[in-house]
Amino acid sequence: MTHSRSKYDSGCPVAYALDIFGDRWSLLVIRDMAVKGARTYGELLAGWEGISTNILAQRLKQLEQAGIVTKEKDPDSGRSFVYGLTQKGRDLAPVLIEIALWSGRYNPDPDALTGFLDKISADRTGTEARMRAGERP
Repeated sequence: MTHSRSKYDSGCPVAYALDIFGDRWSLLVIRDMAVKGARTYGELLAGWEGISTNILAQRLKQLEQAGIVTKEKDPDSGRSFVYGLTQKGRDLAPVLIEIALWSGRYNPDPDALTGFLDKISADRTGTEARMRAGERP
C-alpha cells in the first residue's frame, strides 16, 4: 500500500486534522453546512465570508475526497448537486462548538454567530447531539 505524504506528515492527530480542514475555507464550509444548513453550491457560495467559486469548488472536492462531505445529484433539479456532511463531518460538531465558544470569549466583536452561541449556552449537549444527527442546531 502506498502512503501519500500529507502536508503535515508527523503522525500527530492535530496535524492529521489540519491536513483535512486546516486552510482558511474548509472549516467555514463545514460550519455553513452544519450550522446554517447550507446544502447547495449557491447556498455555500452565499456564505458570510465571500468565498470565490474556484476555491469553493476545490474545497468541496477535497472535503469529499476526505470523507467529510457527500455530493449527490439534486433530486429536484437533476442538473445540480446537493452536498451533505457524512458522519465523519458531523462528528466535527464538538470542534465547531469549542471554536465558537473560544471565539465568543476572545473576539471583541462576535456578532455573526451570537444565536449559535446562545444555543450552545442554553443546551450544549442538545446542540451537539442535533449537529451530530445532521440537524441544524
